[in-house]
Amino acid sequence: MAHPVTLIPGDGIGPELAEATRRVLDASGAGFEWEVVDAGEAVIDRYGTPLPEHVLESIRRNRVAIKGPITTPVGEGFRSVNVTLRQALGLYANVRPARSMKGLETRYEDVDLVIVRENTEDLYAGIEHMVGPDAAESIKIITRAASERIARYAFEYAVANGRRKVTAVHKANIMKLSDGLFLDSCRTVAAAFEGRVDFEDRIVDNMCMQLVQKPELYDVIVLPNLYGDIVSDLAAGLVGGLGVAPGANIGTEAAVFEAVHGSAPKYAGQNKANPTALMLSGVLMLRHLGETAAAERVEDAIRGVIAEGRAITYDLGGRAGTSDMTDAVIERLVAARPRNEAGAGAASLTAS
Repeated sequence: MAHPVTLIPGDGIGPELAEATRRVLDASGAGFEWEVVDAGEAVIDRYGTPLPEHVLESIRRNRVAIKGPITTPVGEGFRSVNVTLRQALGLYANVRPARSMKGLETRYEDVDLVIVRENTEDLYAGIEHMVGPDAAESIKIITRAASERIARYAFEYAVANGRRKVTAVHKANIMKLSDGLFLDSCRTVAAAFEGRVDFEDRIVDNMCMQLVQKPELYDVIVLPNLYGDIVSDLAAGLVGGLGVAPGANIGTEAAVFEAVHGSAPKYAGQNKANPTALMLSGVLMLRHLGETAAAERVEDAIRGVIAEGRAITYDLGGRAGTSDMTDAVIERLVAARPRNEAGAGAASLTAS
């Protein structure tokens, strides 16, 4: 039975990466019914917004979406489509794994971290205003309900995936009320998992130092929104950068999967962009859909291509184009699929 999935190509290099990822997922052995909808800069003139209501309706209907990167203006223009999606759909958990890959030259080996970031409040709630002509104020929102919810997600993720420890990250030594509430919420949830998952906490600046000194000490890391955004990029840097960093946004009614990196408009249409991050986001989507075997095949194929090093993009140290790397991943996938799945993976494509 085919899975209905909303596909948002995105801006800049997004459409090339989305097409590459769709091709790989179609070759995975899982079946998909794609509904393609556009969001971002390209649709503003047509709809007056980068995020038309029919895009949200598509995700609510299908309950699962995968999207290419969408441009967010700096200091002006529309609010982040990513932030708006998370808030409109209640995608409260942002999950960003960071795992070492053979074939990538980094300073570390065997890094295996999962960043779990609260996705709906904190400074990213967007409550800010000018205070006179030369000062601005942003309001930081931390609630017990959202903090306990994300902590519970982190601990349940740890149990479900055989992880050993959850580390809560905060700045409660300075922000004793807001970050203090987050830490207290994490401690409350941790008590219910005592004996199954270890728990500790770290102050955010110390956590950054610890990660670059000894990342092997950490496992699942749960953070408020802003710290999660920053620390997840740091974790990506430990394993090769944003080009290999997948992301998942999980809610009770929907899930949206995306690459962590930006839209890189200057490289659009040049067949140069690295598709790894969005492909690995597709792996997270497959696992979310219960397609565990297909997820393992896709991840193994991606890792195999990178380890081999012959068909990788320039940022990974190779000379292949986006389509060439995609072809190499698909070749490995087809070879790895069981014979009784030879006809599986057929997909339909619905555009709107």
